[in-house]
This record gives sequence, C-alpha cells and structure tokens, in this order.
Amino acid sequence: MKLDLVIRELHRSESELAHLLLRMSERHKSDHETYHVARDLAGWCHDHVRELAEAGKDYGLDLDPSHDVSVAERLREKAAEWLGRRSSEPGLLLLADLRHLYLAASEVSLDWELLAQAAQAAKQRELLALAQRCHPQTLRQLRWANARLKESAPQALLS
Repeated sequence: MKLDLVIRELHRSESELAHLLLRMSERHKSDHETYHVARDLAGWCHDHVRELAEAGKDYGLDLDPSHDVSVAERLREKAAEWLGRRSSEPGLLLLADLRHLYLAASEVSLDWELLAQAAQAAKQRELLALAQRCHPQTLRQLRWANARLKESAPQALLS
C-alpha cells in the first residue's frame, strides 16, 4: 500500500500551510481579522500535523509532530518578506498573500481527498475518520481565503 506516501505528503503540505498562515498573520498585523483568523486557522493545521504524525506511525513513518518547515520554504519566506517590504501597496500584498493561501489550502484539500479515498478503499477506518475530521477544517480555511479575496479585491485593485 502507498498510504504512507499520501500521509507523508499531507503532513508536508499541512506544515507548509500552517507556516504560510502564521507568516501571513505577521505580515498583516494591522488588519485585525487577517491577523487573528489566520493564527486560529494555523492552529488547525498544527493539530492536523500532530494527528498525521501519530497516524503515520502505523505505516512506518517517523514524522515530526512539530510541523517544522523545510529550508526551501524558509528561503521563499525571506524572499517574500523582502518583496513585501518593498511593496507600497499593502492591499495588493494582502491580495497576493490571500491568493497564495487559497492555492495552498486547495492543494491540502486535494491531499485530504486522496487520503480519504485511499483509506476507504483499503478499509482503514481510523485513517478515514482522520480525513473526515480534518478535511472540513481545510475547506473552511479555503472558504475564508476566498471570501477575503472577494472582499479585498475591489478596493485594492481599483484604488
């Protein structure tokens, strides 16, 4: 079975999504909703990472439950921070961050779908229950990013 590959990828993508949410909250501290909601949403990712690390043990995986991000992600973060500091348009920066968040959450959502389908086919009830418990939270993250994009785009793009 290749369930270990799906668990490993989902663990990685959830870790990156958590990091993205935290970085976004820091970059937009002055936007009360973005700051606080992004931090709350990152908490869900942290929970998912811990649960995936625990589930991975049954498949021979030793995953970091602390959601550490890769060196490549840290380099991308530094580049984004540098570009963000140079932007004179905070509204456009927020749109770019929300767009990136929306795409990342979409990928995580697809990973949860793959895990659920594989777990169901393999009759792995605990893994299926994990996907059914966590995937709705990822969908909520996706819907929040989409709503904020719709709300923020007119002002940022027309001013």
